[in-house]
Amino acid sequence: MLLFVIAACEIGFWVILGAGLAARYLLRWPAVSAVLLVGVPVVDLVLLAATAVDLHRGATATFAHGLAAAYLGFSVAFGHSMVRWADVRFAHRFAGGPAPVPPPRYGAARTRHEWREWGKAFVAWLIAVVLLAAAIWYVGDAARTAELAGWIQRLTVVLLIWLAGWPVWYTLFPKREPSRV
Repeated sequence: MLLFVIAACEIGFWVILGAGLAARYLLRWPAVSAVLLVGVPVVDLVLLAATAVDLHRGATATFAHGLAAAYLGFSVAFGHSMVRWADVRFAHRFAGGPAPVPPPRYGAARTRHEWREWGKAFVAWLIAVVLLAAAIWYVGDAARTAELAGWIQRLTVVLLIWLAGWPVWYTLFPKREPSRV
């Protein structure tokens, strides 16, 4: 059931975002757009509440409970930039806005970009770990929350791989623009 709620929240995020952008750029209803876009974080609150209620009712934590925490961390840390990403593309496509600027490809600008993105990943990890630890503490039964502890380890491994594979890599081996001969 919780996997269904996670999927519904993900779909809800994009539907509310799309409706907000359509109201802004296609219908020219800025007030309606603002209300809809404020509703985007409400989706996260629905997921948080559903997860807490499920655990409060005595459920043993499953993969879905850990995924919910990871989703919430990602959504909070990357949500603003995802909304901005969609807004720029929507404005360009439907309202004559400027073309989206791609991320830098070379040099120090690319390295800074990678560190900034990893910083968001760190914030997502931190939020997810705090939520997982809070759930472990709230339930108070190691047998019922073993899956959540496993999620902390998985998310940490992913964060460390991201750190080594992108920002550290680009810091040590900056991608240079190809020379033109």
